[in-house]
Amino acid sequence: MSDSTNQQPQNDAEAAQAQAPVNEPSTQDVLAAAQAANAGAETPEEPVVTIESLQAQLNEAHDSFLRAKADVENARRRADEEVQKARKFAVEGFAEGLLPVIDSLEAALMVEQATLEQMREGVEATQKQLLSALERNKVTQINPNSGEKFNPHQHQAISVVPAAQDPNTVVTVLQKGYMIADRVLRPALVTVTAPK
Repeated sequence: MSDSTNQQPQNDAEAAQAQAPVNEPSTQDVLAAAQAANAGAETPEEPVVTIESLQAQLNEAHDSFLRAKADVENARRRADEEVQKARKFAVEGFAEGLLPVIDSLEAALMVEQATLEQMREGVEATQKQLLSALERNKVTQINPNSGEKFNPHQHQAISVVPAAQDPNTVVTVLQKGYMIADRVLRPALVTVTAPK
């Protein structure tokens, strides 16, 4: 009997421990244990990252960011200056091409006793100079031939006339048109054939 009474309290103590909630270690306990382990270790396997090294990396990254930002601002400023210069001097090449035309016109006006034939030759030469200056600056004529298919993007039909040509083709050009690069400045005024 005495054996059974001695076992009873031991069983009650084990039962009490089994029923008690298990306490998990707190964060402070884990940190304290880690610090104690680091303090006791003579050669840690991984290097310990210090606040100073992290601060140095942060400063380096911040300096790199500031340099990159300054580079972007400088590039943007240079690009803006180039665009302003391009706008300001865009007509410079065109104006240079027109100067010989002005010189020819002034020379023609200085001749007091020019014949009609001389005036015609001078006007034709001046027209060639002007067309050459326009072509150097990508301004070209729209001058469709008779019988060419009507193009509503480059031609403007003034009237429709009966003709022996195919329907919807150019009969005559009343006024030449002009393009700059691929853009129509002025469409050519034309008459076209009536549909059959």
